[in-house]
Amino acid sequence: MVLEKVLVITYYWPPSGGAGVQRTLKFVKYFMNFGLLPVVLTVDPVKASYPVVDESLLSDVPKGVKVITTNSFEPLNILSSIAGKKNVPYGGFANANKESLTQKALRWIRGNFFIPDARVGWVSYAVNAAKKIIKEEGITCVYISSPPHSSQLIGLELRKTHPNLCWIADLRDPWTDIYYYKDLLHTPLAAHKDAQLERNVLEQANIILVVSDAIRKIFLLKSDSIAEQKIHVIPNGYDEDDFRETKVSVPGQFVITYVGTMADIYKPEVFFNVLSTIIRQFADSTIKFRFVGNAPGSIRKMAGEAGVDANCEWIGHVSHTAAVRYMQEANMLLLVIPDSDGAKGILTGKLFEYLGARKPILGIGPADGDAAAILNECAAGVMLERNEQQKMLDFLSDHINAWKSGGNIYSGNEKILDYRRSALARQVAHLLGAEIL
Repeated sequence: MVLEKVLVITYYWPPSGGAGVQRTLKFVKYFMNFGLLPVVLTVDPVKASYPVVDESLLSDVPKGVKVITTNSFEPLNILSSIAGKKNVPYGGFANANKESLTQKALRWIRGNFFIPDARVGWVSYAVNAAKKIIKEEGITCVYISSPPHSSQLIGLELRKTHPNLCWIADLRDPWTDIYYYKDLLHTPLAAHKDAQLERNVLEQANIILVVSDAIRKIFLLKSDSIAEQKIHVIPNGYDEDDFRETKVSVPGQFVITYVGTMADIYKPEVFFNVLSTIIRQFADSTIKFRFVGNAPGSIRKMAGEAGVDANCEWIGHVSHTAAVRYMQEANMLLLVIPDSDGAKGILTGKLFEYLGARKPILGIGPADGDAAAILNECAAGVMLERNEQQKMLDFLSDHINAWKSGGNIYSGNEKILDYRRSALARQVAHLLGAEIL
């Protein structure tokens, strides 16, 4: 098979950890199965400002794939050294409701001096490197992943010198409509500039990839010059290789596990209240809630106020490999959608890995949203509104009783297979290949 080269530009790449690295890494992992040879351009990890690091992901980088790194100017690293890392704003803004004057000032700086985001200092280095790679490797197609959405500015710059270059913009999240956008405290001038950059990217990219139909609709409203047929929905997924080894639940305990980050805007109080009732209802059983990730103090306080802290395990950040193991060892997985204006379109990456774990999912969020539709399609669990406390109790009770009768509980149907990373990579490779050829 003759492989067509494609330049993949991404800020988040191993050893970066967290959700942002998974999509592009897994696409690159499977592209060669479908006729594409990726050349990866990313930031030097020594210079980068990653929220988390996960060395274990390096094992997923395919042998033979060329990875080129560049320098970067990282203001977040400077701010961290001055104000402390805990004060620097990051995606989701877990501490936005209860913060110091310093933290609020840093959010204002982040929103008005670094547009569209604080990784914009990588753009000039990446553009210079990309031009060299395009020339040396004979590249005709470039795939750019964001956020950080500043990465798409690389495409705008390359368009000026390479007008015939095929540019695929993969926007994993909304841009100016992201649920925490208002917390960035933009001035009208800064917001206008950001919106203009967003519009330019959407108009000039050849193909736009998004993870949900809700995001697709948001982007189509940005300009009359954006053709509907150039925006394609390619959801996130799970890597079947990560779930090949079966894990069993903790003996004698019914464990409800949440994996990832959580901010006050997620409003999980109802879950802790329901958990309190369930613990009393099943006093003869051991019910545990396990939080795998960095939980802000406010979330732990909610658990304490509900009287369930003694039944909670706060694990902290772990490697992706360990996170998958915790999913597989759970009896039930908790999914919470932020309570925000764009909640219906939020498709967090953890949802798809939850599907791969094949454990029943208790979702809290819009019952008519995109995440709910996938849960229903895959028969993988339920999505309940925050005011549906009795239904949450019933869902938990039914599964705990089933567990007491027979042990491990599995869920899902064959539709889950559609969300394998290999199947999704095939779709993207088809789009890229069609453009190259």
